[in-house]
Amino acid sequence: MKRLVIFRSNLLPISETFIRDQAGALLQWQPVLMGFNEIAEGLSTPEIQREIVSEGSNSLVRALRFWLCLGNPKMIKRFRELNISLVHAHFGTSATRIWPSIKSAGLPLIVTLHGNDITVDRAWWEAGLGGLRGRVYPRRLLRMARDPNVSFIAVSEAIRKSAIEYGVPAEKITVSYIGVNTDRMKPGPMPMSARRKRILFVGRMVEKKAPMLMVRAFVGVCKRVDNAELVMIGSGPLLAEAKGLAVELGVPITFLGACTHEKVLEQLHEARVFCLPSIKASNGDKEGLPISILEALACGVPVVTSASGAVNEVIHPNISGLPVMENDLDGLQGALVELLCESNEMLSIIARQYCIDHFNLNAHARHLETLYDQQ
Repeated sequence: MKRLVIFRSNLLPISETFIRDQAGALLQWQPVLMGFNEIAEGLSTPEIQREIVSEGSNSLVRALRFWLCLGNPKMIKRFRELNISLVHAHFGTSATRIWPSIKSAGLPLIVTLHGNDITVDRAWWEAGLGGLRGRVYPRRLLRMARDPNVSFIAVSEAIRKSAIEYGVPAEKITVSYIGVNTDRMKPGPMPMSARRKRILFVGRMVEKKAPMLMVRAFVGVCKRVDNAELVMIGSGPLLAEAKGLAVELGVPITFLGACTHEKVLEQLHEARVFCLPSIKASNGDKEGLPISILEALACGVPVVTSASGAVNEVIHPNISGLPVMENDLDGLQGALVELLCESNEMLSIIARQYCIDHFNLNAHARHLETLYDQQ
């Protein structure tokens, strides 16, 4: 069985279950998770080998390697010791950091583009707003894209379009959905008609997830739906502001902060509607295809969203939920009220089956392995 490295700079944020699950679904390739750092209280992967390859303790050496685009001898050596045939890096930002080592080792590279790594404006990076090293990210990404041993996966058609607009050759990009484990993510025992009129939001409290818009939309929902509830899961720089706005507007919102995957599943089993009112951020950042949306569908919870990569690709009326336009407060409120006031029993069944048919993790893992085989 061939072995590959699945690379993420930090192993492994609790929000990135999709990396763990995709690696665990492989059958023909043996994955090794590799990163620069181990995250305290991050995701565990007891069945998947993990490798931490330090960038080194000498800051001057690290800086020289980065600016001169030199490979990391320890990483190159480890590739060879592990008999690695391919490297799959998640996020372009991680890929450009290890590209010199991969190139020196003579290995092919597949890069999965998820969202901010290809939608954030080049000018934002080049102005240094993503840090000093980020200034060269766009240039290095496009230089890497010209190498014949590098190919790309886009997590949605929307991300493929963004990558082409960025300058990545169209023929080097394949759309491959990650999918979700529909055996683990499944409806709970409580029927939709018996559930409280609860909306669930799951996402980092950052601009593109639009938590402030979610709070404002809930004000209108409360005026039209008795006993409406909103639970918001996620942490981030806008959490305190979102809490303050809820108090200012006088709406009862439950903020749970960052939660484990198990806690998210519990909340999905109690929600009547899942909502992610995503927008294009001021720096250009847009959604790829949030796994949280697919997980909601797998649990039979209809979705209201404006997320790029979900609208037109995943969310369809009478099948999986209601798509809305970005920043359309009235449309967002109307869609939420419509789904909260219906029993949604049949829509729940259809939404789950749609997810099983189109976004099953195992089926997409087989497709991913065909891409590995072509390298």
